Amino acid sequence: MVSSKIFAAPDSRHPFAMGARLRYSGRMALPAPFAIRQACQADVGALQVLMSRAIDELLLPFLSPAQVRASFEIMGVDTELITDGTYFVVEESGALLACGGWSRRATHFGGDHWMYRDARPLNPNTEAARVRAMYTHPDHARRGIGRAILTHCENEATAAGFCRVELVATLAGFPLYRACGYHETERFEVRAPGGVAVPLVRMQKHL
Repeated sequence: MVSSKIFAAPDSRHPFAMGARLRYSGRMALPAPFAIRQACQADVGALQVLMSRAIDELLLPFLSPAQVRASFEIMGVDTELITDGTYFVVEESGALLACGGWSRRATHFGGDHWMYRDARPLNPNTEAARVRAMYTHPDHARRGIGRAILTHCENEATAAGFCRVELVATLAGFPLYRACGYHETERFEVRAPGGVAVPLVRMQKHL
């Protein structure tokens, strides 16, 4: 079963929509010739390809083949993050190498197709911002790119007034987040629509 904390139906409004210009509120540490930029709707196709490669290859050492297939029923592109202006990509010569974002909304995880989503605005005085949808192309994993996006998202959340961040990690992503100062608060399983349970880890960090 899904964890007892069930998300409400999503709100279709986008009160946090931002323009296309990206505000850098923290130092980025990406090796040349990589560049980070705000994602746009035109990136959705390339993001789907990138995420599919990451899910298919990076999760396999941690999950059964059935659980990897079930992960596709849960994970994927969340276009609301793009609309809100809080999703970023790292690219090299126009090719996407990694992606990730943060959110002022209550949804913890899941693509547009995931049923348990909650677009409720978070209160930065009492609630934690979300780190969302972090993916790295398998050919570029363990090069510090994911860590750079994560740092950028933390800086952006801090600039927006949040003092804590939360995320839901896959077993593949768990070591990175732990190395970046996140601590585990809950292990749980999410049952995909096809009936297969996928293990996840809820984590938190004070900024």
